[in-house]
Amino acid sequence: MSDTNAYTPPAVWTWNKDNGGKFASINRPIAGPTHEKELPIGQHPLQLYSLGTPNGVKVTVMLEELLQLGHAGAEYDAWLIPISEGAQFGSGFVAVNPNSKIPALMDRSGTQPVRVFESGAILLYLAEKFGAFVPEGGAARAECMSWLFWQMGSAPFLGGGFGHFYAYAPTRIEYAIDRYAMEVKRQLDVLDRRLAETRYVAGDAYTIADMAIWPWYGALAKGQLYGAGEFLQVQAYANVLRWTNEIAQRPGAQRGRMVNRTWGEPASQLHERHDASDFDTKTQDKLG
Repeated sequence: MSDTNAYTPPAVWTWNKDNGGKFASINRPIAGPTHEKELPIGQHPLQLYSLGTPNGVKVTVMLEELLQLGHAGAEYDAWLIPISEGAQFGSGFVAVNPNSKIPALMDRSGTQPVRVFESGAILLYLAEKFGAFVPEGGAARAECMSWLFWQMGSAPFLGGGFGHFYAYAPTRIEYAIDRYAMEVKRQLDVLDRRLAETRYVAGDAYTIADMAIWPWYGALAKGQLYGAGEFLQVQAYANVLRWTNEIAQRPGAQRGRMVNRTWGEPASQLHERHDASDFDTKTQDKLG
């Protein structure tokens, strides 16, 4: 490994707006809104503001799985937040999520609206609200919570770490890619060993832990994330692949993966979702 381009940090860091690669235009060292824009509100109590990235897919899968179970109160409007255009910095979105990240949820079913942000928090909120996809207590609940928070702690190394330096950084840095590739493979091995013991991540039941992990590590195992499947030899993780394929057959997971998706095959995209019939009408319109 060459150190001819070694970087020496200055005594005081300053923001270089042009140094950020693909996402330079939306990354900044301060919080808060950049412009005034109210969020739209649809007809359902649950209002989701999101994009079909892995973090967004977690929540749409959860909502579709709840509807599949018959929880009519889980009907929702899913509004598209195009983060590449800076929509997450509008005043309305920042009021729902001061961290300016998707997804963000407003629950208007009660006397006072409730905001929920961070994907793991939204999954847990919905699971407790509807009494589904989370064990009630004891060791089973502890196991589910442990794997849910494993995902929340691990995925930044996959996305912001490996994904950024492998796919998006303006300069490919051998040390950074090697460091994060090693960590991602370790995470896949953790998951593969666990799934050698159990059908689902937290045990025999499908839970919010699976919904949190599947959009990230399932997509990775199928070679659908960063084009890095061959590089990471994901086919070696047979138990992860078995679990991934099983979840992919669930109707709720199939529908949830489509919502707020703006890339890929036209039939796989449903930019916004305001009614269950949107899956039939809007996707067929695009195909036509």
